[in-house]
Amino acid sequence: MNIFKLFFFFLFLSTAASIEICRTAVCRRNEPLIRFPFRIPTRQQKSCGFPGFDLSCDVGSNQTILQLPSGKFSLQGVNYVTQEIWINDKGNCLPELILSLNLSGSPFRAVYNQQFTFFNCSFDYLQYRLNPIACLSGENYTVFATSSSRVASSLSASSCKLVATVDVPVEWPFYEQIMSSDLSDNLRLTWSEPNCRKCERSGGRCGFKDNSTLEIGCSYASQRGIPEGARYAVLVGAGVPTVLCLLGLICVVCARIKCHASRRRNPTLPEFNTAVAPQPTVVAGLDDPTIESYPKIVLGESRRLPKPDDNACPICLSEYKPKETLKTIPECMHCFHAECIDEWLRLNASCPICRNSPGR
Repeated sequence: MNIFKLFFFFLFLSTAASIEICRTAVCRRNEPLIRFPFRIPTRQQKSCGFPGFDLSCDVGSNQTILQLPSGKFSLQGVNYVTQEIWINDKGNCLPELILSLNLSGSPFRAVYNQQFTFFNCSFDYLQYRLNPIACLSGENYTVFATSSSRVASSLSASSCKLVATVDVPVEWPFYEQIMSSDLSDNLRLTWSEPNCRKCERSGGRCGFKDNSTLEIGCSYASQRGIPEGARYAVLVGAGVPTVLCLLGLICVVCARIKCHASRRRNPTLPEFNTAVAPQPTVVAGLDDPTIESYPKIVLGESRRLPKPDDNACPICLSEYKPKETLKTIPECMHCFHAECIDEWLRLNASCPICRNSPGR
């Protein structure tokens, strides 16, 4: 009788563990998973997000949109452990937004700033082999952006017109001066408050301690970040193994009882060995929320990446092309086609190149 009570007790615990407080939201498939401190007001309760971190879903494209004081940006990726986001222009002309970029009044700041100077030059100035910004250029003029003081001095001394000098929160910290760039790569930002790094790093989920204050707590009991449709999978995943283990335990106990009873009746019977052979260890891949949190990169025409030798995907061996979506493993900074690394990490919890185990 006590065994059956224990059985139902464990079944209750596995059911309770699947209850979530704040659901993870997403604008569409392959878009970043949204959870605290971010929230989508039309899909998540007010208590599920921190002030200043509201997002929206674009009506036409269902892109995830972040509203900054200087305009609307598409959210390309979120790393909740390092508290970093990657943004771009939903209208495919990021340099235009960069010229008026203003982060004051928002909770975000640049991870790394690099100063770029914009010039408007006559069309025939292409002979200098600079990389033009197509979306800002016209039929009789071309716009360039450079971080090189030497190139900027040369353009200033020519017939080119100085447009502006701005700090750009570039994605990667390039320490060498760039001749010119079309500035189509993602912008990289971070935030300080709320500070959930320690909680996320230890596998917990941040949130408000109660609805009356902005005090932050860390929860390990609830399964936050799991979509509504996956709650049944959590219940099955947690409950069924528990049921099977307990049923197996009951069978073993019953078998031993029967064996001992038979041996008392007939002592000549051989000993019954109920030991279970050890099972091989199965190395599972990463969960979808962890995989989706890795930053995405939309390659510009320059195909510029943090490592010069990263010109082809190590998984499919295809060379990268402009406008392709790549994904980076933050711990080792190795890049891959987004669809390639997603499939890999679902089966293998390690980087294909260095074999480090991300997200663990």
